[in-house]
Amino acid sequence: MQAANRLQKALRTGSGLTFGAWQMLPGSNHSRTIARCGFDWIAVDTEHGNIDDAAMHESVAAIAGCGVSPIVRVAANEGWMVKRALDSGAHGVIVPLLYTADDARNVVKAVKFPPQGVRGFGSPFPMEKFGIESNTDYLQQANDALVTIIQIETKEALQNVDEIASVPGIDVLFVGPYDLGNNIGHPILDGTMHEDLKQAIAKIQKAAKDHNKSTGMFCTSGEQARMFADQGFNMVNVTADMMALPAYLTSALSAAKGSYVHTALNIAKGAAAKMTGPYGK
Repeated sequence: MQAANRLQKALRTGSGLTFGAWQMLPGSNHSRTIARCGFDWIAVDTEHGNIDDAAMHESVAAIAGCGVSPIVRVAANEGWMVKRALDSGAHGVIVPLLYTADDARNVVKAVKFPPQGVRGFGSPFPMEKFGIESNTDYLQQANDALVTIIQIETKEALQNVDEIASVPGIDVLFVGPYDLGNNIGHPILDGTMHEDLKQAIAKIQKAAKDHNKSTGMFCTSGEQARMFADQGFNMVNVTADMMALPAYLTSALSAAKGSYVHTALNIAKGAAAKMTGPYGK
């Protein structure tokens, strides 16, 4: 199982750097299209995306079938949501809106089978997403083969980040810069980060390093992703379908409507435009 988990394998070997994408629209062919672009992992977003339980199952299977790690962001820190995501065959979960170390411990309990946790056993679906056939093999290997990712995006989580990072079983501290900025009083309104937000991100990264945890960052462009990768972040989001689709379609339409010079100017303006939210303006 561990060998089949591309994200976990990459985090534990070499530089530990991985690049991923965010999926917010449903559809297995949509998932395959993104997976074939070369990403290490794809986050199937059931928190803010238009993806229900059935669509999640389809996307997880499609992504895993392409040799890419399907990671499900659940809608809330609820044990049953974590169970549903992992029972679909997800290689890991992203859990949003934590506040305390006890919240982190509850995530670990939901992810792990006994005795480390309380996850129920019985889903017939996850095995093939790891290239194994036996339910017993999944039961015996899952606790070590899945990636547990928590988002640090609240003021309270930032205050408690050192204790949160010390919780056994947590693999990645993933920064949600937009919610984090909102919660510490410095929202990202024009695409730029306030100095206090930058310091908060640095604090999260230090806590993770101090406790031998990996770090993740939600980025909105390849250039921003490269910047945070160069800063040492390990699980770096590059784009989302709901950013990439509108950007390309708008650019193509602009080219169709204007002259070459006009198009070049529009593309340059679009490239220079700053992201004002996690999925664009």
